Amino acid sequence: MTDSKEQEGDGGDEPYASLDRKHTIRVIMISLGAALGGFIFGFDSSVINGAIEAVTEQFGLSPFITGLVVAVSLIGAAVGAWFGGPVANKWGRTRVMLIVGILFFLGSVGSAFAFAAWDLALWRVVGGLSIGAASAIVPSYISEISPAKLRGRLTSLQQMAIVLGIFVALLSDDAFAGAAGSAGADFWFGLEAWRWMLLAGVVPAVVYSVIALKLPESPRMLVSNGDADKATDVLSHVHGRSDEETEALVSSIRKSLRGDSKPSFHDLKGGTLGLVPIVWVGVLLAAFQQLVGINVIFYYSNSLWRSVGFSPEFASNASVVTAITNVVITVVAIFLIDKVGRRPLLLVGSAGMTVSLVLMAVSFLNSSIVNDQPQLPQPWGTVALIAANAFVVFFAVSWGPVMWTLLGEMFPNQIRGLAVGIATAVNWTTNFIVTVTFPALSEMSLPFTYAMYAFFALASLVFVFFKVPETKGLALEKMSDRYKRERRKAGKKAASA
Repeated sequence: MTDSKEQEGDGGDEPYASLDRKHTIRVIMISLGAALGGFIFGFDSSVINGAIEAVTEQFGLSPFITGLVVAVSLIGAAVGAWFGGPVANKWGRTRVMLIVGILFFLGSVGSAFAFAAWDLALWRVVGGLSIGAASAIVPSYISEISPAKLRGRLTSLQQMAIVLGIFVALLSDDAFAGAAGSAGADFWFGLEAWRWMLLAGVVPAVVYSVIALKLPESPRMLVSNGDADKATDVLSHVHGRSDEETEALVSSIRKSLRGDSKPSFHDLKGGTLGLVPIVWVGVLLAAFQQLVGINVIFYYSNSLWRSVGFSPEFASNASVVTAITNVVITVVAIFLIDKVGRRPLLLVGSAGMTVSLVLMAVSFLNSSIVNDQPQLPQPWGTVALIAANAFVVFFAVSWGPVMWTLLGEMFPNQIRGLAVGIATAVNWTTNFIVTVTFPALSEMSLPFTYAMYAFFALASLVFVFFKVPETKGLALEKMSDRYKRERRKAGKKAASA
């Protein structure tokens, strides 16, 4: 059990239970609006799944170039995440959300009308900039505007939006391909179906841009920029607290920031390989989330199942079923995260992913060539399908939502924007490496590829057990205290060296 102060939000001593129904709904709706950035993230991540084979055929791409076209948006995402935090610290979270919507609109339109592989790759980088920035600022924004008792569930809306985006992208891909006959067939106005798949991204882009204009700025962001009066107005409107309570909240936020200059990368420096330990924890969390190979399932699932003998129709349907599973289990995770805690979910998830990935590796080890085509004999075909969906289940209940929740709340006020930006950039960079290498690795050996992902899942279990702190119910200011202790310790170590 934690005391009442430890169960509060960003700078607060007032329990979540004090919010009335109207303001509880208001906080949830604001969080949902911000989390739509996660929908864009998920949509962009998976919309290429249904289009990639048609693109490969139309532009005559090699496996390596195919992987590059799929993964190149992740380079843009890494850049967007790296700069998203600092830009949001300067301009505000909601202004960057508006930029996210505009960039994604441009990326979707440009990708849909691409005339060559390099042109498509360029526009996917533009879209990547938007989703990278969104992934860096949304967890921070939601954690800063949410009361602590539901902060885990509200920041988990980011992952809920991501998996919904994945699901809608796969569903729309399937619908366009089905209506046109195939992804490469002509559809409306003479454009191929794959182009309409990519053009569909303009809808969430426009919606998010409009929502961003309506969202209140983060109170912590306002206090940091010297606008305490506006922060007071936002807290009063969002939380519905009395003037006295609101002033106490603003005072607590100001106290957590007192004595600190504007955040810079210098604030992240510490005694552990050049960074404060808590930053390394965030970086490794972000890396492990991708090293287990989860996005291979969503980027290449159609190609994966076809490569081991399943029909195109079955492969497409299996991808949609996996996406539905992802959505359902993420909902379960949202209800568990503030009850069970972050660490237990991560530990269970890592163990389950390890077993599932090992089963997938063993299944692919038993594939055979029939009439020059790979086949998975029974029962290994069934085992592979069950293991793949079990892998998604264990990821969705743990590393999917919990990593974003931890990134949004584990860093102190002083460095949150910068640290989340760096960790998210690492997440996207790792995602890029995994994505771009999968076609070549799978061509070389699917069993080896999935055994490698299983190794990283096991390593993530060890990492969480020894290094990841539990943040359930802790006020964000508690993380500020920990950060200051680590900085003092690093300063003493440097002075004695």
